[in-house]
Amino acid sequence: MGSKLSGKDLIKLGFPQNNTVNIALGQIHRYRKREKKERILLEAKEVLQKPDSFLGDGIWGKVAEGLIKPVEVRMQQLRNTRAPFTIFGENEIDELAKRQLYDALKLPVAVKGALMPDAHGGYGLPIGGVLATDNAVIPYGVGVDIGCRMSLSIFDIPGSYIKGKSFQLRNMLSEHTKFGMNETHKIKNDHAIFECAAFREIPLLKSLRDKAYRQLGSSGGGNHFVEFGIVHLQTCKPEWNLRPGEYLAILSHSGSRGLGANIAKHYTYLATKQCPLPRQVQHLAWLDLNTHDGQEYWIAMNLAGDYAKACHDDIHRRLAKALGKRPVVTIENHHNFAWEEVVDGKKVVVHRKGATPAAEGVLGIIPGSMTAPGFIVEGKGNPYSLQSASHGAGRRLSRGACKNSITKSDLTKTLDMYGVELIGGAVDEAPMAYKDIHKVINLQEELVRVLGQFTPKIVRMDKG
Repeated sequence: MGSKLSGKDLIKLGFPQNNTVNIALGQIHRYRKREKKERILLEAKEVLQKPDSFLGDGIWGKVAEGLIKPVEVRMQQLRNTRAPFTIFGENEIDELAKRQLYDALKLPVAVKGALMPDAHGGYGLPIGGVLATDNAVIPYGVGVDIGCRMSLSIFDIPGSYIKGKSFQLRNMLSEHTKFGMNETHKIKNDHAIFECAAFREIPLLKSLRDKAYRQLGSSGGGNHFVEFGIVHLQTCKPEWNLRPGEYLAILSHSGSRGLGANIAKHYTYLATKQCPLPRQVQHLAWLDLNTHDGQEYWIAMNLAGDYAKACHDDIHRRLAKALGKRPVVTIENHHNFAWEEVVDGKKVVVHRKGATPAAEGVLGIIPGSMTAPGFIVEGKGNPYSLQSASHGAGRRLSRGACKNSITKSDLTKTLDMYGVELIGGAVDEAPMAYKDIHKVINLQEELVRVLGQFTPKIVRMDKG
């Protein structure tokens, strides 16, 4: 069996007596341990003789890289000075979030940064943090929920429709949305994403494909939601074929489910091994995009982002079918992702962890809370924010603080006051947990222009 294969066997084949042997044993143990030793040794010999032919291979690519140009592993030191940065709404942001950004700006790969007015502390980069890096991607700069995003469907149905149909709409949300770890749809919809080559060629993704298939069209726990509400359009784009006014809409917030979480965990582990950092910034370990693992993470991250979009598309398709209407406008955006962009004339990797892309003319949604409006926005392309905006109102209270200070009765009274129905949900997502969205939007007038608002009316969340 492959698990009995030893380093001596590889050295006998001609492998150099260095870390390449350990890499090869690690890959074999992880992905090929059930196969016969003889077969693995035949493949290993082929890799040794023609390593160029195996670059990029899901199993042997990392070994081939070690034979041609091993990844240099050395303790990284922070710079004494920070890369340039701008903070928007500084007085609304806690000190932990600022400190986390300051640490990130001292990384040797940091080029420029920004902090959005909804920012609060996180792991690695703060939530609401934006960081441009030189040819490096930081898994925790993207976040655990890769491709977490907003999606808004607007229907050519008057907003007043919701008053007489709230019972039916509530039932639609109960029947056609699934949340949390255990709920999945009985009838699955096929999607082209499952034919993606990465699901076949990258062993980690191959092992996650079935779970991703089961979870398609479901939403996570925490602050993820699907809502029926009323959109008030102040300004309409010509291609929308709508007039300013009030319309029925569906807004959803969720990410890449177990697929993204497992990708984040796996590649964060690899990053910490390849890029040792001082303890206080170890969550900011990066992968060089010129390495096998860096390229593989980039492929996996993009797949997770596409999968998150596929989940939202499935959610909206199911609800639109139940409504018997097709949306006339769809607006959507990621907010936990990394993009290759040009900043100050240089190609860099821009991480937006809990931040909305806001290049000139780019549309996005910035939600408030269960009782506060969300905003449909158009980016202004501000270079100081690295063409970014906030991803929401931002937390004012931690989940623990909510559980200690807010009762279920407090939550119910607040929802009744605003005429909002809630299915599921918990006190740690109570409206009182969040900053004032109106203040947060006013603090980024330089970053986005407001085209309209979404007011939640029937909200579905995980049971909590």
